[in-house]
Amino acid sequence: MRKHVLSTLLALLPLTALSQTWTYSDCVEYAREHNISLQKSKLNELSSEYSLEESKAQWHPTLDFATSHGFSNYPWADGNKNSYNSSYGLNAGWTVWDGGKRENTIKQSKLRTEIDRLNTGGLLRTIETDLLQIYTNILYAKEAIGIYEEAVKVSKAQTDRALQLVEACKMSKVDYAQLKSQYEQDKYSLVNAQGTYDSRRMELKQLLELGIDAEIDLADVEWDNEQILAQLPPISDTYELAVATDLKIRGLEIEKSSSELDIAVAKAGRLPKISLNAGVGTGYYAPGSSFGTAVKKGWNESIGLTLSIPILDNKKTKTAIAQARVAQIDARLNIDQRQTELAQIVENWYIDTRSAQSRYSAAEAQFESARLSDELTNERFNLGYVNPVELMISHNSYVEAQHSLLQAKYMAILGQKMIEFYRNATVSFP
Repeated sequence: MRKHVLSTLLALLPLTALSQTWTYSDCVEYAREHNISLQKSKLNELSSEYSLEESKAQWHPTLDFATSHGFSNYPWADGNKNSYNSSYGLNAGWTVWDGGKRENTIKQSKLRTEIDRLNTGGLLRTIETDLLQIYTNILYAKEAIGIYEEAVKVSKAQTDRALQLVEACKMSKVDYAQLKSQYEQDKYSLVNAQGTYDSRRMELKQLLELGIDAEIDLADVEWDNEQILAQLPPISDTYELAVATDLKIRGLEIEKSSSELDIAVAKAGRLPKISLNAGVGTGYYAPGSSFGTAVKKGWNESIGLTLSIPILDNKKTKTAIAQARVAQIDARLNIDQRQTELAQIVENWYIDTRSAQSRYSAAEAQFESARLSDELTNERFNLGYVNPVELMISHNSYVEAQHSLLQAKYMAILGQKMIEFYRNATVSFP
């Protein structure tokens, strides 16, 4: 018992209390237990299960006790002017046949329960993909901070060197001011990068339903060029797997089956209904015999069979059948629409991922060229052979090349992971 309580308490603690850094799996597991939308969806599941129990209970007979009491006053009567009467009855009823409505309603309730389970699973998958994108964006923002921190260090060193040249009368104060301006610009870019990182972390905290005081730090992940530029699987295979594993399509297919049952339930309105009724009762009237004698003499038992044949119902049955058929057509269209939507999603991720991989390959060459150019320009600047404008251009080109390479890298990784998710309905994130 104590072990169970302890495990429950640990599950309620913030995950940061159990681990120093968050992995993607940590985020998914925490969201599974704490995301409010997901918890509400699970409540819908529970409500559907109760509705199913209620549907099954329609096979059970009904039983109720009824009693009535009345007092009458006859002001102009001769003799006793007041009377009291009461009745007591125990009544039972059971529907023998209702055109199959009861059986089909139970089937519908089972389907609705399954649909709500699928909705919960679909919501969890949406949360997983949202987490994947936010998690990747945080890693990207974190590395971007490193780029701008290095840029600030370099521009600071260049500014210090420029000040030495000014003091040695080898550089004008105007040139020094330009380099100092570059230094301030790099600091500003660093502040922006830190702000972006904090915003992305806030998005993650909101998705995980973490409090305002909670701290979160992600585990570092490294990818090599082979992983970044990995060949993508055939797009047709991915689409087929996406359709086969998509919970929304499965839910829509069940909705279609449910609409067919709606038609059967509606048609039951045209069929006769048979019900069985039975009861026992008695009554008492005063003034008259004693209560015990009156109850004994008034005791009665009854049983009856009722046949109800619908003739006219103001087109209620006809309208219900028509509406059920419309819902059936709508369910088919929703399935087709979802398949088209999946095709567009998968194709867009393939286009974005291939584009990111191509940009990454080009950015690698650009980055290496910018790095060598920046190193050479810095060496010449330290010797006093390069003017500030050339130095600033070289510096900015190098920073931009780093940023372009980083952006292409994370777009390629995100695209690959999203494709993996649509293929397997899960994703392996280091």
